Amino acid sequence: MLDQPIAQIKELRVEFQTKDGPVVGVENVSFDVNPGETVCIVGESGSGKSVSSLSLMRLVEFGGGEIAGGRLIFDRRSGGNMDLADADQDLMKQIRGNEIGMIFQEPMTALNPVFTVGRQLTEGLRVHKGLSKAAAEARAIELLREVRIPEPERRMSQFPHELSGGMRQRVVIAMAMACEPRLLIADEPTTALDVTIQAEILALMDRLKRETGTAVMFITHDMAVVAQMADRVVVMFRGNKVEEGSVTEIFENPTHDYTKALLAAVPKLGEMRGKAYPEPMKLLGVDQGELLPIPGTEAPLLKVKGLTTRFPVKGGFFRRTIANVHAVEDVSFTLNKGQTLSLVGESGCGKSSAGRSILRLVEPIAGEIDLDGVDIMKLDQSGLRDARLDMQMIFQDPFASLNPKMKLEEQVAEPMRNYGLTTGSERSDRVAHLFDRVELPRSFMRRYPHELSGGQRQRIAIARALALNPKLIIADEAVSALDVSVQAQVLNLMMELQAELGLSFLFISHDMAVVERVSHHVGVMYLGRIVEMGPRARVFENPQHPYTQALMKAVPIADPHRRKSEKDLNFKPIPSPIHGLDYDPAPSEYNEVEPGHYVLTTDSGY
Repeated sequence: MLDQPIAQIKELRVEFQTKDGPVVGVENVSFDVNPGETVCIVGESGSGKSVSSLSLMRLVEFGGGEIAGGRLIFDRRSGGNMDLADADQDLMKQIRGNEIGMIFQEPMTALNPVFTVGRQLTEGLRVHKGLSKAAAEARAIELLREVRIPEPERRMSQFPHELSGGMRQRVVIAMAMACEPRLLIADEPTTALDVTIQAEILALMDRLKRETGTAVMFITHDMAVVAQMADRVVVMFRGNKVEEGSVTEIFENPTHDYTKALLAAVPKLGEMRGKAYPEPMKLLGVDQGELLPIPGTEAPLLKVKGLTTRFPVKGGFFRRTIANVHAVEDVSFTLNKGQTLSLVGESGCGKSSAGRSILRLVEPIAGEIDLDGVDIMKLDQSGLRDARLDMQMIFQDPFASLNPKMKLEEQVAEPMRNYGLTTGSERSDRVAHLFDRVELPRSFMRRYPHELSGGQRQRIAIARALALNPKLIIADEAVSALDVSVQAQVLNLMMELQAELGLSFLFISHDMAVVERVSHHVGVMYLGRIVEMGPRARVFENPQHPYTQALMKAVPIADPHRRKSEKDLNFKPIPSPIHGLDYDPAPSEYNEVEPGHYVLTTDSGY
């Protein structure tokens, strides 16, 4: 029977034992996966989407879960259905990797750091397919070619740490595809990757699916990726399936309130076309009053000129400096009061180093930084401490920037205590006021960081940054780790605060749709330099530098009618930012293509 589903999950229930009794991870979930189709399972953290896939592989038991009910029917290659919920672990060993392949979210944890790529690729082929060493190696090289890895013969003898993130993820895909499984489960396979690499990997998976006829179960929280990949969509919420339908039905005519809210919270590229200034997003089911654009002012607050930061590479017997990482190279820009300037680019382009250099958390080797008339580069330690009253930072991972042993009330009060700005009763009033500002209940003041969700922790980080009434906030990937709906709320909060308090944001991100939403001006970074800079509308609607154009092309759009094909994507690999001590880079020179819109004319390497 050709029309029979490859996998059928029927009334699955998974429980986890905790010291407070059993917790239900997935409750009564049913769906099918047919041959040659991609089913996307969407939901936010904790919705049970990963648990359902780990149950099908019977891996959930190794994570403390148990399948408490339901059937997992799988159509074996040899013909005949079987219920995987009853299979013993020896039989599962034959099925895993051979008939069901799995791609995990974090490629570094899926690969063994002590074995070469070649050894890890050939292992499955020799165990499941009984190939000889030479035949397995030949097939492995062929697989690396299929996933578009350059110089596959050389890669076979390399170790995982010698490859970039995108390369590692390709190796994991090659391993999953090695035995031509009937079903491929991909659990957030592109979350940790840059936009251009993500676009290539999605196109690659789509091509492999068409060529091999494998069925794909794709788990993600990114609605733009769903629009790009899915044939059918299953929406999960709190352990239950709330909606299922074809990809066009879900995007054009969602019926469940949760699906509607999820789609409303996704910033879409091109949504801000024709709008001069950023404005908060409309969220479903939230009364936001009237959404007013945020014009800001034209008065400069921060002027950066010729900022250069390099990190030494040490080596040899005496640990001498043998080369430098050119992290930030001759960067200049101006940020106005009450406005947002975004720096975008892929990992390793120097955007975070630029943000940290401005606060002098890392020391630049050259450049001028003028914050409201104060020359930050000339200050000594005590002067710098005073200057930091005016500039604060919000980091990407709120858990790492909060102290796990301190109550939240003390953490928000700490900056005020350090600077001796307020007395005891004033301070607690101000803390309570800050909790109101970031829309957290005052009862949370007595809690600890581990008792909050990611989005709530990020709000605490924002409250702490606001405690000293700064003029400038540097937000380094401040929303990239959050779920879609939480991300939308935090972005709106930042924009409301900007409108009310006249804050200036230096917003560092790799998410183009978010940047389009919040920015007045945008600078695109590549290999430590700003390659294009200008008003948001001009950079997004008329990108001039080839790297900006490639970046725009790669962004998936949350609309199933606007899918990217593999021929749209031809990205050049990013060269190394490490240069010898004798390397003398040319200064950055710009051409003004429109008023205020500058494009780098110096060779940027792209």
